[in-house]
Amino acid sequence: MTFLLAPNAMKGALSALKITAIISKTLQRKYRDTTIVSSPIADGGNGTLDCLMNVLGGTIYEQEVTGPIPSIRVKARYGMTKDNIAIIESAEAIGLQHITPTPETIAISTTQGIGELILAARQKQCKEIWVGLGGSATNDGGAGMASVLGIDLTDENGDRLCEGTIVLSKLHSLMNYELKRMNSVKTIALSDVKNILLGERGATYIFAKQKGANDDQLPYLEAALKNYSEVVEQTIGKIFHSAPGSGAAGGLGFGLMAFCNTEIVSGIDFILDTIHFDEKLASCDCVITTEGMLDKQTLYGKGIAGIAERAKQFNKPVHAFVGRIQGNIEELQLTLGLASLIQISPEELSTQEAIRDASWLLADAVYHHSF
Repeated sequence: MTFLLAPNAMKGALSALKITAIISKTLQRKYRDTTIVSSPIADGGNGTLDCLMNVLGGTIYEQEVTGPIPSIRVKARYGMTKDNIAIIESAEAIGLQHITPTPETIAISTTQGIGELILAARQKQCKEIWVGLGGSATNDGGAGMASVLGIDLTDENGDRLCEGTIVLSKLHSLMNYELKRMNSVKTIALSDVKNILLGERGATYIFAKQKGANDDQLPYLEAALKNYSEVVEQTIGKIFHSAPGSGAAGGLGFGLMAFCNTEIVSGIDFILDTIHFDEKLASCDCVITTEGMLDKQTLYGKGIAGIAERAKQFNKPVHAFVGRIQGNIEELQLTLGLASLIQISPEELSTQEAIRDASWLLADAVYHHSF
């Protein structure tokens, strides 16, 4: 058999490259005669930078930037390909891994760090910028990014707003936006979700709780984003909040569209095309992919959904190994069109234990599976 390994990172546990090595060694131990083709993937979330740089080549830089809350500084990587395309992974600067999420952190969350990385990329004379949107701890609609790029967000008295999400309820006007938008480098945002900015399927009501928000806080966060979007759209004269992906990364997709003339695309499809995935798919017998967590959100543009859709076109079976599954396994497997869907960690293991033991849990699941 020829196996195509197309793993997505298991966030907090294993990188896509590490997963590739584990599965490859396991298959070689299990089968005497097998061919393995490795093609680690990402969907715009964690692992996007490494995935694209591994294929395109270039240089990875590291810079200290503002983290997901204004009071912390973090070291964030970004890439510059051989073709002078800058690759920014949002999670590097504003990811959940940098903080312990609480109602307090999401209220003051900021995308300043993304603005700082964009400025760094522009200073290197990049011809284009690709921004992966997944894994953020923020909910400010890209307001922090905008302020770093030179756009002043002011209240009714003309005073600049401090950083954060809740404070956006006081936003009254924007200054300098037109010049900054015209001078921006072409930017493409790689989204791992299709959610819009506002409403029950928007950034706040779908994602804010996993970033620390409590139920009582949600209406205030939503109201702040609503006021922010209204001021931005009235000032610029265009509607962005209803675009698919505008709610990604706590509304960073919206901010990128409004202030950087950004096109939002499906992260998984963009990356699969960039790494020439279909060529590898055509010559394999089956595909093995992975994900840290699988739930209903996976159906809206996450890695496994994209892999399964491509494989269906070539009539290739897909076997998915996942750290945790939330929901009915049989229904998710059927909806995604997977040949098999396996949760590698027993239910009795805590999340911390599952992350600690992820390497051997994955190897054991692959070794004992019938392909």
